[in-house]
Amino acid sequence: MFRHVRNFALALLAAASLLGAGTAQGAFPERPITLIVPWAAGGGTDAVARQIAHMLERDLKQPVNVVNRTGGSGVVGHQAIATAAPDGYTFGLITLEINLMHWVGLTDLTWEKYTPIALVNQDPAAIHVKADSPFKTVKELFAHIKANPNKVVASGTGQGGSWHVALAGLMQADGVSPGSIRWVPSTGAATALTDLAAGGIDFAACSMPEAEALIKAGRIRSLVFFSPNRAPNFPDVPTTEEATGHKWHKGVWRGFAAPKGLPKEIATQYETAIKKIWDSAEFKEFMNRRGFDMIYLDSAGFAEFMKADNEDNGKALKSLGLAK
Repeated sequence: MFRHVRNFALALLAAASLLGAGTAQGAFPERPITLIVPWAAGGGTDAVARQIAHMLERDLKQPVNVVNRTGGSGVVGHQAIATAAPDGYTFGLITLEINLMHWVGLTDLTWEKYTPIALVNQDPAAIHVKADSPFKTVKELFAHIKANPNKVVASGTGQGGSWHVALAGLMQADGVSPGSIRWVPSTGAATALTDLAAGGIDFAACSMPEAEALIKAGRIRSLVFFSPNRAPNFPDVPTTEEATGHKWHKGVWRGFAAPKGLPKEIATQYETAIKKIWDSAEFKEFMNRRGFDMIYLDSAGFAEFMKADNEDNGKALKSLGLAK
């Protein structure tokens, strides 16, 4: 009899211990969080990540440490996000390149390897010409390219980079072969725009913020903005629909994601916190000051966006002969 009572008491103690362990576990997060950025410190993606990390700390009551994992044209950082433990303590700011890298054979990673949280920014592409260029519209430019294949020179990024793909898609939509121009790879928009202003190339493709200084200085002009809406700071530049009749919207985007398998309640907590930040006057002021175009999509919307963007990029890269 005593043995049975003792065993029953021990069972009760074990159950109480398990219950205590369960109730003692605090709500997420209980320790510092790592936010991985696949690009170097000081760039636009890094700036957006650090601003949101700073504001997230107030909401989550834990440090959010930004870690720049660079290399491999974005592969290293995106891989680090995808392969982290799906416990919420590591997430990242992924970019357009996740929908470019696998097409050109740099990685097997795709957007499907992540838990989407929210899209927060997209800077649409634009086409810029020198101030004294004879081309007044993008239609005139495209007609000239058709009539003079392989003679028009353009730049804006590396071969098969974001702005090259954006341009190729619009050319393809308008019946112009993307391979009928001579694309000069550059280390970035700044280099291409300097060449444009000096007359070294015929046009450049990049974002409006990147070209803003030279536009305001009267050295270059913008022909078209790859967005459904005109740019607030450049209301005279027509959209792709207005200039060509095509709904081709493309640009560099940034969104938050975590490793695949993130628990739904943690994903929802992040999504709610980031939406609150995105809606705040503080974040809007930061984005406007930096010239970043604001767009918000929740987790489901972000997933659909990445799926469509990936398909568009694949078509554009195939038209350039760069997809593998």
